Amino acid sequence: MFDTEADYDIKKLEKRKSEIIKRSTGLDYSEFETDGIGFNYNKLMESTGYTFEDVINIQRENMIGNTPLTELKNLTEYARKFSEDGYGARILLKDEAANLSGSFKARRAAMSVHKAKELGYKGVIAATSGNYGAAVAAMAAKYGLECIIIQECFDSKGKAQPEITEKARACESYGAEVIQLSVGPELFYTFLHLLDVTKFFNASLYSPYGILGIETLGYEIAEETKSRYNKFPELVIATNAGGGNLTGTARGLQRAGAHNTSVYAASVNLRGLHMANDNHFNKKSFTTGHTGFGIPFAINPDRSDVPRSAARPLRYADKYYTVNQGSVFFITEALASLEGMERGPAGNTSLAVAFRMAQKMKRDEIIVVQETEYTGAGKHHNAQLAFAKENGIELKFGNPLEEEPGKNIIFPASGEDLLLKEIPLRHIQKTYLKRYMDKDLSLKDFIFLEQELRIDQDDIEQLLKEVRNERKKR
Repeated sequence: MFDTEADYDIKKLEKRKSEIIKRSTGLDYSEFETDGIGFNYNKLMESTGYTFEDVINIQRENMIGNTPLTELKNLTEYARKFSEDGYGARILLKDEAANLSGSFKARRAAMSVHKAKELGYKGVIAATSGNYGAAVAAMAAKYGLECIIIQECFDSKGKAQPEITEKARACESYGAEVIQLSVGPELFYTFLHLLDVTKFFNASLYSPYGILGIETLGYEIAEETKSRYNKFPELVIATNAGGGNLTGTARGLQRAGAHNTSVYAASVNLRGLHMANDNHFNKKSFTTGHTGFGIPFAINPDRSDVPRSAARPLRYADKYYTVNQGSVFFITEALASLEGMERGPAGNTSLAVAFRMAQKMKRDEIIVVQETEYTGAGKHHNAQLAFAKENGIELKFGNPLEEEPGKNIIFPASGEDLLLKEIPLRHIQKTYLKRYMDKDLSLKDFIFLEQELRIDQDDIEQLLKEVRNERKKR
């Protein structure tokens, strides 16, 4: 439909970026900027023009939301086999695969595409290799809008990730045009160029529309758990990539009054694999929910396709855990064989963390894994493991913490051997602050950073001191 081979001047696109983003989102991001380093996050989130009741109604009309909250009784009992007496928390699963398009991303897409229709755009564009593309394409079909999905799909040899190929198939089945690119910086500039020439709506994952759409997920978890068990859950675990999943869920929990519920981030450990590296691209078995997105987007949320991201995971995460690839594959098979639920890879990342955490929590406590996704074809774990072997990755049983991403995948021999690694939030907070270590921060700057990092000014100053001292030692 569109000539993606046409030449475009990157420098000219860079200069016009703000103009293109403003026109394609219907938002003037300059309105949210404040003096110094900060911006008005609450004002950004209030800029959608929708009430929470509006969001519920829009999603309900589009077969989204009110997904089943299922107690995983067999998986819970399996976790209790490795727990001390009195321990082994209940594990509940919010089955977001029941949404239109098969994932929680439908909640985000519903609001973005609804806004595009409301504002009179003829079509929508999203740059994503994942479930969000299918969600946007499905919603565009319902609203009668054109849709373009741009993917990073291939390495330089033309070899495509099977999971990304499956998601392209889903997008095309809903009538979207899918533009597939090799790994590298051309994704953003192709995206910006197409926004410019088509005048379509930027259905960004990181807009306030998208985050508001996920708030219903956190709200439903709180309300359903309170209704069924007469209390809010002690812990909700969210798979973390760009941070929107965790941000929206936490905001929804707070909206429902679940202020004492802890929210943990969970990512697949892909340390050592660079997401923009051609050689590394096909050596990973997960295209989202991993540290290659989770850590960079936590450190700098505004690295996205809008000037200020509405996804701010450090504002809401209480702890951050990683799990290896083999353990996620292990729990994927356990969910299918013990509960009869075959679900896709990303949601099972948080399930793997929940399984381990349940062993350390009391029996009367509740953990909620806040999303699942559909599986099949290239998304299925058998396809991913076959692809890993083709790319020279060794598959074996052993200690999951010894897994070397890009070299091997290590499966635990049993649930007792499934192990986690905690990433101290203090380490992420300190890395976040590195870009401000030479700035003369004002009181307003410190107030913004206190909100961003959930620590006080004394802690911020201490972390900045540590960063400066580390630089001197180098």
